[in-house]
Amino acid sequence: MLEKKIDIEEGDQGKIIGRWREIELLRELFDSRRAEFIAVYGRRRVGKTYLIKNLIDSFPAVFFHVTGIQRGPLKDQLAEFAKQIGVTFYQGPSLIPRSSWIDAFEDLTTAINKIPKDQKVVLFFDEFPWMATPRSKLIMALELYWNRYWVFDNRIKLIICGSATSWIIENIINNKGGLHNRVTRTIHLQPFSLYETESYLKEYKINLNRKQILDLYTILGGVPLYWSYVRKGHSAYQCIDELCFQRNGPLVKEFERLFESLFEDAGPYIELIRTIASYRYGIGQAELIAKSQLPDGGYTVRRLRQLEEAGFVTSLIPYGRKDKGLYYVIDDEYSLFYLYWMEPKLKVISRKSINQGFWLAQANQPAWKTWAALSFESTCYKHIDQIRKALKIDPGASSGTWRFVPKSGQGEGAQIDLLFDRLDGAITLCEIKYSDKPFAIDKSYAQEILKKMEVFRQQTKTKKQLFFSMITTMGLKPTMYSEELISSEATLDDLFKNI
Repeated sequence: MLEKKIDIEEGDQGKIIGRWREIELLRELFDSRRAEFIAVYGRRRVGKTYLIKNLIDSFPAVFFHVTGIQRGPLKDQLAEFAKQIGVTFYQGPSLIPRSSWIDAFEDLTTAINKIPKDQKVVLFFDEFPWMATPRSKLIMALELYWNRYWVFDNRIKLIICGSATSWIIENIINNKGGLHNRVTRTIHLQPFSLYETESYLKEYKINLNRKQILDLYTILGGVPLYWSYVRKGHSAYQCIDELCFQRNGPLVKEFERLFESLFEDAGPYIELIRTIASYRYGIGQAELIAKSQLPDGGYTVRRLRQLEEAGFVTSLIPYGRKDKGLYYVIDDEYSLFYLYWMEPKLKVISRKSINQGFWLAQANQPAWKTWAALSFESTCYKHIDQIRKALKIDPGASSGTWRFVPKSGQGEGAQIDLLFDRLDGAITLCEIKYSDKPFAIDKSYAQEILKKMEVFRQQTKTKKQLFFSMITTMGLKPTMYSEELISSEATLDDLFKNI
């Protein structure tokens, strides 16, 4: 059993930072006495292949690893498959490629049967959706060989992996045909938390303080590949400038590559992302469908589900608004930053007309301060468990947001950044504040807090006890008002804790 801490395992290719839950689970599955069918999925660039390759390489097993070819025809997919059988089982010589997946899987099964009975075999089909070309009958072949042969071989651990998350969910995990209920475990690999991000940087001797890490996190999110571009000795603003605003920056053209690698027709998905991005506090599903101008509501709902499964958007129901349906917000930091800050500058970037240091000037503008504040809110939503612990909120409390925009004559509006509806007859309302120094609550701000609490009480008609908490980057500066109004607080340091 692994300790509950960040585990660093070394394989042939490098070290795994974090992922202790996934490491523990994969070890248990490897040690099991039955055949295992494991589906691994998650946002592109999140490190799925890196995790599996480096961990499994350290296991005493025959490791068959084949990767689908993006937009590759069936012939090329089968040729690569035959090549990897030769590399893994016959010390190099490539097999003659077959013309069908059934024959290719027969060759693989024959090779497996030559392995000693006491030796385990890991079959890692990476980017499996790319292998499933139209009319290839790959799923049918997989159904046949898993159900007839591989499931009865206790040595076999089959890992199906892909970044096209919705495809994996629909065709493998929720398969209604011959693979129904055949997957023994699923692993949804999430982006790094702030704690894992800091651990990653420390491993590579990149010394950034937590405020600097936060400023980068609001743009890179927890995507390990993006953090691998961060250079030692550079500040957050220097890194942003180099990665996003110089002609050869690795993230300048990432947006289109990202969506084209996930969806056959990326256009409608990008249009949805673009529309949602223009509503930082979220947009209702009905309004989104109307504004996107896409032809069919049913297809749009399906695309929204696919975007959510791929980790780009989140659907939510604001507190007290169950009858109003779903709202959508952008959940991917890079996509949001690209659309708002990078895309308008692409032509200038491509002409190499942006001087180094461009981002430092932009970051001193009020627009960035507003952006950073909203992005800090998004980061907090991804670290709810850390905030719960810091505020001593019971795990059973439900979390959410709340916003009241009054119509004419309905009084004042108010917004609650985060709230916890507790099981003890109380609700904790939270204000999230991004600042470069400890935040001070003065008389004016204290009155604003009291107004928010009163509007919330009136509009929700709650009879529960209300408490007010602060979540800040640099902590609270003690004042007579903070002592009177604030029941608890969480800081940036709390968000960096390992839960």
